[in-house]
Amino acid sequence: HSRKGWALACLVVALGASACAKNVDARKGPAFTAAEFYPLAIGNTWTYESNFLGQKKELTVAITGQADGFFTDTADPYGGRARLRYRLRAPVEPNRTWTNVVSVSSIEHFRIMEAGLPCEVPAGKFELCVRVEVKNRINDKTTLVNEMTFARAVGLVKIDIFAETGGRR
Repeated sequence: HSRKGWALACLVVALGASACAKNVDARKGPAFTAAEFYPLAIGNTWTYESNFLGQKKELTVAITGQADGFFTDTADPYGGRARLRYRLRAPVEPNRTWTNVVSVSSIEHFRIMEAGLPCEVPAGKFELCVRVEVKNRINDKTTLVNEMTFARAVGLVKIDIFAETGGRR
């Protein structure tokens, strides 16, 4: 998504709390593929509840097309996902990191915090989930932090957004 589209999606998708038991040691089991947790296909739809600053909304996101290997959806007013901008990247295993350069002044730092764990959100309980933290420094005092949770065979089920200032959220 463009920065504006991504911000819109982040604001609209904040869902309830997740509960996770323990972290899976990636050395003891197979890593997952990103497609298992981010199923993109034309016609797929998701409906999200949002609670942002006390304002509750509902948003339906639908995959509407594909061009040059990239999907378009109804949540992106610009009509497409940015090239080489990964929200989830394989192998999906704890502590995997990567970066996305959004612009010369904006770099997103991703880290898989947990993989292969159960989670619970208002939409239900899911057996295999992945939680990803994304940090983007806004200025010398503030960092924007997004925590995204993906459920296997479902996709994005939760986003929590924080501003981190002075080490506090």
